[in-house]
Amino acid sequence: MYAARTALRKSGSALSAAAYAKRTKVTLPDLDWDFGALEPHISGKINELHYTKHHQTYVNGLNSALEQFHELSARVDQDSRVAAQLTALQQNIKFHGGGYRNHCLFWKNLAPASQGGGEPPTGALARQIETQFGSLEKLQALTNGKLAGIQGSGWAFLVKNTDNGGQLELVQTYNQDTVSGPYVPLLAIDAWEHAYYLQYQNRKADYFSAIWNVINWKEAARRFDAA
Repeated sequence: MYAARTALRKSGSALSAAAYAKRTKVTLPDLDWDFGALEPHISGKINELHYTKHHQTYVNGLNSALEQFHELSARVDQDSRVAAQLTALQQNIKFHGGGYRNHCLFWKNLAPASQGGGEPPTGALARQIETQFGSLEKLQALTNGKLAGIQGSGWAFLVKNTDNGGQLELVQTYNQDTVSGPYVPLLAIDAWEHAYYLQYQNRKADYFSAIWNVINWKEAARRFDAA
C-alpha cells in the first residue's frame, strides 16, 4: 500500500509539474506593425530576423528551462543532486527570461510614423524629462552615450524609479539582464548586434541616432502614468 501511495504521489507530482509547465508556456507577442513599417530607420529584414529568429530563441529557451525546472522540482526531495541542477538552470532562466521580457518591451517601444513613432512625449512624462534633463534632445544624447558605452551586447533602459519619488533614470545592462524592483521600464533599447548590423554594420552610433525616429513615446508615457 505504501509503495502504491508513493508511486501515486510521484506520478501526481510529475503530472502536476508537466501541467504547470504547459500552462506557463510563453509565446512571441503580436506586433502592432508590419516588419517593413519602420523603414528606412530599421529595415524590414532586420525586424523579421530579430523577431522570428532571435526573439523566438529566447521564447524557446525560456519554455525549455522552465519545463526542466518544474520537472526537477518534483524530484528535489528524492535526490540531493537535483538541487545543483536546479541552481544551474536558474542562470538559463535568467538569460532567456530576460531576453524574452526585454524584447517584448522593445517591440512595444517602436512604432512607424503613421502610428506616432518619433513624436515627442506629452503630459507628465514630458514634464519630468524637461525637469530632470532640460530637454528631450539632452535625454536622447545621454541615452546614446549609455548605448555607445556597452562593450559587447546589452541594453539601455529609461526607467521610473518608484523608490525615488518617480524620478527618471538611465540604466545600462549587459547581455539579457533586465530591470526589476523599483525600476519600471519606460523604454528598452536593444544594443545587441543582431538589432542593427545587417543594416548599419559597424556604424552602431547611426543606429542609436536613427531609432529615435520610431520610438513610441505614447507607450512610454502610458507606462510612466501607470507606475
